[in-house]
Amino acid sequence: IKTDKRDAIKLARLMRSGELESIHVPSEEDEAVRDYLRSRDSLRLDLGRNRQRLMKFLLRKDIKYSTTKYWTVSHYKWLNNLHFNNEILQETFNDYYSRVRVQEENLKAMDKKIQEVAESEPYREKVGILRCFRGVDYLTATFLLCEVNDFKRFKTVGSFMSFLGLVPGEYSSGSKRKQTGITKTGSPRLRRILTEAAWQHRFPGTGSKIVTARRSGQPALVVALAEKASLRLHKKFRNLQLRGKTPQVMITAVSRELSGFLWAAMNLVA
Repeated sequence: IKTDKRDAIKLARLMRSGELESIHVPSEEDEAVRDYLRSRDSLRLDLGRNRQRLMKFLLRKDIKYSTTKYWTVSHYKWLNNLHFNNEILQETFNDYYSRVRVQEENLKAMDKKIQEVAESEPYREKVGILRCFRGVDYLTATFLLCEVNDFKRFKTVGSFMSFLGLVPGEYSSGSKRKQTGITKTGSPRLRRILTEAAWQHRFPGTGSKIVTARRSGQPALVVALAEKASLRLHKKFRNLQLRGKTPQVMITAVSRELSGFLWAAMNLVA
């Protein structure tokens, strides 16, 4: 049977008792920037695939590069000097290589545009707060703001971590307790960028001129919190490493704590 009438009565009663909570609806501007960021993320993945195709093509022809790392200045010079006697092979190489170069230029242009957006209203102040933390620059900060939107809708840090899918799952009944790996709910993109940011805490972050410059002019409470986060996260990384944990476990744990510090900073002044 149709339950529209029953559902309407139920909603009315919940509204009367104050048990319904409002949700955050992103603005058109937020949605537009979010779509642009996701497009940039797709371009990054496509670039990685095309780079892989190019290098595998060369490997099939027994052309190997072992002087330095791939995609360095020396590597590009080596690629620019490659020539094939066979015309079709040369055209194939040119096609693979041109795709890589075009996408690299497009990625640079998108990163420049993202920085312009991050430095404009209404993102400038919040981006400045997030950039106080090591591993968080314009791209990561803007991504967080457009994917999460309102940090204050999460009443506790635990609920924010759950939203990101960075907390362990649990299947328990009575006296039996069974925990699983992280739930992986929410946005995979957010987990990835937080993981990338967390890798910065493998090393102590004392005396970084870049981070110091980013913290200039920011609220003292946020700077103090960012410094505390830097020390704590590096210490956690080292402790987990000494306990013999795998890199996956270490980076997930550090990502989870980093998300907690970011939530605290955004609830502190933003």
